[in-house]
Amino acid sequence: MGVVENVEQNRFELTLDGGTAIVAYRRDGERLVLVHTEVPSQFAGQGIGSKLAKGVFELLRASGRKAVVRCEFLKGWVAKHPEYDDVVDG
Repeated sequence: MGVVENVEQNRFELTLDGGTAIVAYRRDGERLVLVHTEVPSQFAGQGIGSKLAKGVFELLRASGRKAVVRCEFLKGWVAKHPEYDDVVDG
């Protein structure tokens, strides 16, 4: 299963066998402020955070929305993936 947006809980989710990885956000007009990434501890070091990040930015791009990145993990990920600069707005 891929990354999906849970609008009711203001987050993106990646369902795993035994947990859910999330990117929480808040709305700022048409932009989403990405504030926190969380991966269940049993999945640490397995690339789940990167898979989640890529899915989030792909969904944002497909919907024409922009992201303001405040989460430290996502800031580092975006710095290594300039192909998503068009999605980042601040």
